[in-house]
Amino acid sequence: MSFFLAQDFHDIAPPVDYSLISPWVIFLGAFTALTIAGLIVWFIIRSRKRAVPMKSARERVLELLERMQSDVEKMPPYQFSIRVSDILRRYVTEQFNLPVTRQTSVEFLSGLTKASPFSKDEKSLLEDFLNRCDLIKFARYEATTVDSQLLLEEATRFVKGGQLELATV
Repeated sequence: MSFFLAQDFHDIAPPVDYSLISPWVIFLGAFTALTIAGLIVWFIIRSRKRAVPMKSARERVLELLERMQSDVEKMPPYQFSIRVSDILRRYVTEQFNLPVTRQTSVEFLSGLTKASPFSKDEKSLLEDFLNRCDLIKFARYEATTVDSQLLLEEATRFVKGGQLELATV
């Protein structure tokens, strides 16, 4: 009986390939579909992230000067004058391509008499500002917070283009 049982079982046949498309075509199609989907998602995310417009030199300096307003009372006038002077000098260098940071106030102001991008009022305001700063920094003028406030107002007025009224002290 065991002989009959052994004949009833057939050997296992290998799998039959019923697919009409070869596997490499399927993999290539899946890769292409995933790549296209990824690119679409990337473009959507990229388009939502708008580039933040870079602030102009004038806007950045006005923000710095606004922040300096809180330091008028806290900071000694000597240090305050150095800080405001540095901010304004960097602004003039950046905005007008003038070498203010590498020149003394006298050298810079004498250079402005020859050729200047500034109006007469702006030159006068800048000259007054630089002379006040030099007086505080180098002549060790005993400045007060009122002097610091005046320097800040002059610097702000210069950056804004003389739009503020002259402060009376």
